[in-house]
Parts: sequence; C-alpha cells; structure tokens
Amino acid sequence: MNHNSIKFIVDVGVGKSIENYLRDKGYDAKAVREIDPAMSDDNIIRLAATEKRMVVTMDKDFGELVYHSCMDHYGVLLLRLEDATVPEKLEVIKFLLGNYSSKIANCFCVFQKNKFRIKQINKPGYGVKP
Repeated sequence: MNHNSIKFIVDVGVGKSIENYLRDKGYDAKAVREIDPAMSDDNIIRLAATEKRMVVTMDKDFGELVYHSCMDHYGVLLLRLEDATVPEKLEVIKFLLGNYSSKIANCFCVFQKNKFRIKQINKPGYGVKP
C-alpha cells in the first residue's frame, strides 16, 4: 500500500497544522473544521467509514464508539498529546506515518507517552470490511 493511499479525516482538536502537513505530503485529508466544526463524534466516524478515512483525533470518546458502541470505522489514530506544542504534534505525526503508515489502516491506534499501540479490530461487527 502506498502510504499516500491512506485517507484521513482530521478532528477539530488536532489542529490546522496537522491538516496542512498531511495535505502537503500528498495525503487525501479532510478537516472536520471545514465540513462542520460542531459535527458530533458519531457523525465523524460514520463519514470516515463511508469514505474509508482514518480519523485523526485527540478525543478519547472515539474509543467508546469503536469498542463499546461497535461503530463501523476505517481506523482511528488517537493522539494523546493534550499538552503538546504544534512542533511536537508534527514530529509525532511525521514519525508515525514514516514508520507505521502501512500498518494502521482499519486499526485503532494510540500514541501516548512516546509509545504507539496498534490494535486490529477484526471481531464480527467491528470495522469496515475491505
């Protein structure tokens, strides 16, 4: 899989700099702030699943939607970077995409405290089928 074939939807809290970085690097990236900044999390994940986009977010509620509500998804990249500066967020995204872009589609991924976890969700009823 060419890394640029991953499509993203970037949640409002992640920041415009991440949206711009993804686009500058050739990724197909939509920004929730440009669609509807007040869009609910469940509508974000529905749109992402329909368009086969991975959600990039800093909102832990997406874990609830994927694991407990069993919503279809095409992957979530949860960045636990609440106190990070813009340059720090950019470095994390560069590192993750540079090292893991071929492994994250249709997975629930969490970056927290310099650790990265990728969990494939392949139970019946979980995730969007390729």
